[in-house]
Amino acid sequence: MSEKPNRYERFFKPFRNIFVLSLIIFAIWMLFFDSNSWFIHNELNQEIKKLEEEKEYYQGEIEKDKKEIKELSTEEGLEKYGREHYKMKQENEEIYLIEYEDSTATKAADND
Repeated sequence: MSEKPNRYERFFKPFRNIFVLSLIIFAIWMLFFDSNSWFIHNELNQEIKKLEEEKEYYQGEIEKDKKEIKELSTEEGLEKYGREHYKMKQENEEIYLIEYEDSTATKAADND
């Protein structure tokens, strides 16, 4: 009389080995519970990518600012900046400001 093998016995047979069982426990521990788990590494990698993108953005801004400082270091550049942003003029000049209808409409909406 041979016993009929249980259909689940084949599935659970590898789990009887202590090495396989310890390997599974170790893998579960490393994936979910350890301070160096896969999920934490994934979050940290995403944060690193975000910070690198911010770094590139700010480096571009620094380059633009350096270029603007270089332009403002000359007298012509300083004069141009004063004329464009502060509407300054020399004593023997007249300034004519030209505004378009769409620009005045946005200014009126901004003032409301």
